[in-house]
Amino acid sequence: MPRMTVNDSPVEFDMEPNTPLLYALREAANLTGTKSCGGGDCVGACMVLVDGAALRSCLITIAEAEGRFITTIEGLSRDRSHPVQQAMVAEQAIQCGYCTPGIVIAAAALVQRNPAPSRQEIEEAIPNMCRCGVYPRLVSAVQRAGRVTQRQESISAAPAPGISAADAARQVPALRVVDEAGRDGADAGETDTE
Repeated sequence: MPRMTVNDSPVEFDMEPNTPLLYALREAANLTGTKSCGGGDCVGACMVLVDGAALRSCLITIAEAEGRFITTIEGLSRDRSHPVQQAMVAEQAIQCGYCTPGIVIAAAALVQRNPAPSRQEIEEAIPNMCRCGVYPRLVSAVQRAGRVTQRQESISAAPAPGISAADAARQVPALRVVDEAGRDGADAGETDTE
């Protein structure tokens, strides 16, 4: 049974050693932020960090991942404070969201090793196909994340890390918080008290 560290927690998968890491993460560990792409065809929706390098989890088996440190989108930053996450929101570089986790992971690996990447370096490091066409904003977001990493600027446009979903929706009108009945937070009895 292959053992590895996933998002800073030691795990052991009771699965066949040739199982793609993607399926172990999604099906056994319930880490569904890493998207299923069908054997490398998506060129990156299933990207995870393996010992700090961005790799497609559909192309690495759990046997190959044994003893390694795996970081998924869920483990990158639980409070949305990673510079790439903040910059993606601030630059509006997220569309449907399917490819976003892989893009964020690839960008995080790039910014970690090179906080001032050129456009060409970004395009080479982030091979993810995005049908929504966010590429110009994506390049800006990665460059901005690099500047934040170097402490050359900060991001105030994105909701602060650790903010509740309801507070984030108030600060960023594009977000909407609904209750189980599908009602908006304000419609669900959320009112300001005096």
